[in-house]
Order: sequence, then C-alpha cells, then structure tokens
Amino acid sequence: MPVSTVAAEATVAVASNFTAPANQLVEEFEAQSDHDVRLVFGSSGRFFAQISNGAPFDLFFSADQEKPQELIESGLAIDDSLFTYALGVLVLWSRYEQLIQTSPAVLSSNQFNRLAIANARHAPYGVAAEEVLSNLNLLADLQSKLVRGENIAQTFQFVFTGNAELGFVAKSQVYQDNNLISGSAWQVTEDLHSPIRQDAVLLQRASTNDAALEFLSFVRSNRGRSIIESYGYVVGD
Repeated sequence: MPVSTVAAEATVAVASNFTAPANQLVEEFEAQSDHDVRLVFGSSGRFFAQISNGAPFDLFFSADQEKPQELIESGLAIDDSLFTYALGVLVLWSRYEQLIQTSPAVLSSNQFNRLAIANARHAPYGVAAEEVLSNLNLLADLQSKLVRGENIAQTFQFVFTGNAELGFVAKSQVYQDNNLISGSAWQVTEDLHSPIRQDAVLLQRASTNDAALEFLSFVRSNRGRSIIESYGYVVGD
C-alpha cells in the first residue's frame, strides 16, 4: 500500500450490509496509516440519490453493481476505479434457535406472524429476498406477513428485537468466521436469486484524495480480502 506523507480524510458511503467488515477494514487501515476514514452507513438507493445531488462522499461501496455504474455514466465517478469488492450472501435468520431447521420449510408454515425483508426499492438484498420468495412460490401468500426495512440494517433490527420472528438478512450480520452467532438460520442457495455483486467506486471529487486512494488499495489487498471473507462474503479474483 503506497504511503503518503500528508494526512488526509475520506468520507465513505457504505451499504449497511457491509457495516461490520467496513469497520474492521477502517480500524486496521488507520492503524497503519496517517489518514482518517469516516464511514456513513445506509441504503444504496439513498446514497445514489444523495451523490447524484452533490453529497460530499469520496467513495461509494454499494450493495449492487448498477448504481456505481450509473454514477460513472453520469460523470460523477471514475471508470477505472470500479471493482467488485464482495458477493453478498443472503440468509433466512431468526433469533429463536429452533424456528429455522436449516431449510426454508418454516416459510410455508404458520409458525410466524411477520417476515422482515429489506425494501426492494432501495436495497439489493430486498430484491434478492423477493426473488427467493417468488422462486419458492410463496411471495403472494406471504404478502400480508411482510415487514420491510428501509435497508438491511433495519431489517436485521426487526428480527433482532422480535418485531418479526424471522427475516432475510445478510450473512455478514449473523455469522463470524463462518459460525452462526446466535439463533437459527438457513443460507439461501445461489439458484434462488440473482448474484448480489457489490461494487465500489471512487467519486470524481476524490480523484487526488490520498486517503480514499490508499483505503481502496487496502481493501483490495490480501489482508483486506481476508477480512471481507471472514464476514461471510465471497471475494472474487
């Protein structure tokens, strides 16, 4: 990782599913750098709108591929900085240890009143959740039980607090080093939804921002990739 002699600061818009690994990435980056990185978490859709309207972000870690590409096409992001930093993994999770028996069978039962999913209008994980339900032929039957979070972080909170007995969340929220932290879960099989390819991009305003450039380099390093994988993501070549 190149080292700059002048300290700089970068502000990074990060999809909320990536909260835990992003925090660890920044912690380790700042421990070996003079630069500061400030993280802001939220839904990719809202960040896209904010950046399009001039919000002062330097980097955008989206939960999909489309929004970073659109920012490039509109001249707000740098083309050759674009890369897929992670492939997201969707899981059905409950804080109750016996509710999910490592399969989606609970979805067709009457053992729950509320199923939390992210809002598909703003969150790619919500799109994936709806695809899963549709492919299981359950989307219409479960409409009355769905509660939608603004983003995947709020979706997780619905389940964590018991406002919904189960929900589709990011694997990174409930697994660490491939071990389920609590409750019960079923990891959704890849054939039930489109790949959740998560892209990052450097925004035009940060083309000479050393903090942003060096943080991107760290994320793409072997150590950065190892951190990302430890939270249940798949990292490509």
